[in-house]
Amino acid sequence: MITRLLAGAACAALMGFAVPVSAATVPELPGAAIQLSPSAAQAVDSFYASRGGSPLWLRSGAESAAARELIGILDRAPVDGLARGPALAAQAQALISRAQGGDAAALRAADRLLSAAWVSYVQTLQRPPSGMVYADPWVTPRQESPIQVLQKAAAAPSLAAYVRSASEVNPLYAQLRDAAWAQMQSSGGSIDPRVLASLDRARERPSQDKYVMVDAASARLYMIQDGHIVDSMKVVVGKAGPHTQTPMMASTIYYATLNPYWHVDGELVRSLIAKNVLQQGLGYLKTHGYQVMPADASDNTLLDPSTVDWHAVADGTRQVRVRQLPGPANSMGRMKFGFPNAYDIYLHDTPSKDLFAQDDRDLSHGCIRLQDAQRLARWMLGRDPEAASNAPEDNVALPTPVPIYVTYLTAQAHDGQLSYVDDIYGRDAEAMQVAALR
Repeated sequence: MITRLLAGAACAALMGFAVPVSAATVPELPGAAIQLSPSAAQAVDSFYASRGGSPLWLRSGAESAAARELIGILDRAPVDGLARGPALAAQAQALISRAQGGDAAALRAADRLLSAAWVSYVQTLQRPPSGMVYADPWVTPRQESPIQVLQKAAAAPSLAAYVRSASEVNPLYAQLRDAAWAQMQSSGGSIDPRVLASLDRARERPSQDKYVMVDAASARLYMIQDGHIVDSMKVVVGKAGPHTQTPMMASTIYYATLNPYWHVDGELVRSLIAKNVLQQGLGYLKTHGYQVMPADASDNTLLDPSTVDWHAVADGTRQVRVRQLPGPANSMGRMKFGFPNAYDIYLHDTPSKDLFAQDDRDLSHGCIRLQDAQRLARWMLGRDPEAASNAPEDNVALPTPVPIYVTYLTAQAHDGQLSYVDDIYGRDAEAMQVAALR
């Protein structure tokens, strides 16, 4: 249940930053104090001092499109994680009503209240999603300082449009948030905690205009550009076991690898490759295009498979590396897209296209298989992917690195309606506890 936190008077809401208005000019209204840190309060003061006290939100008077936009955003802000948003909206609206009657002090107070509320709202949106691992420094979120938040707003050609755009966060988040808000309005304020958990995971604000989002819960990939979903496709994600789940993480795709090897995971070498060699003989390796190398990752010398003790490999007392040559049967398909991370997770093509006809696509050992790798490559490269030769592992640099965000959304929004998918990884209970504490 989302509740509105109510406190004393509007003057209490203005505590923590200086307002050139006496307490007598501030109407007694229900509201919640804006909990700004001393440095944030000082930033608000400094911002107005730099403007000679000139208003930001109400610079054209009490009838301001930017103020109306922000008040509407604050009204629904509990869905965004700012519980006191509606109370702040009510305070601002009351002060604006006073200003419409000619009270200049109320107009100044309302403007500062809106600025402080905007800082609090933006900082709420800029909290990193719970459980997200930032595997590449390039995509690590950078929280703006309060003065930066206000300066960016002041520099916007249209403040109303800027506020609206900033509140969208990303298209998946905006769709889910708007559907949740609509449901709250129709249900008297209640909201499914799974929605709050998914909103917390989706609250990612990429700094680039072009990026990829993968939702492991629905096993779907989204290509996003200029604030819009321009394409999407089915994917296969990790199984529900403790060591095979596809983790939540953010990283960067710098290149596409054409004609890739499949570097077989060490556990699969033991449990699959060695087992099949023992059952089917050494011909199994040749038939499937497997090469064997020493366990040392720096040594790519090819070993004669007949010299390997496959019983020892199967029971884990000897380690070798196995890779599969490029070709039609290669588990990576025609291409893969690596990105820095500690889990050895990547996107890749697959020859097993029949898997995408299944509703439940948690079938891999953690990596993300693509329904149409060529289409994704074309979007990222801006052209059809072409290898320079038939040589293995041809890395083709992207013209611009593309951030990738792997999230987990058990609550979904389609055509403005909420729906839910199975919590295959069992992450909702913990996430709902975290979201409830925020």
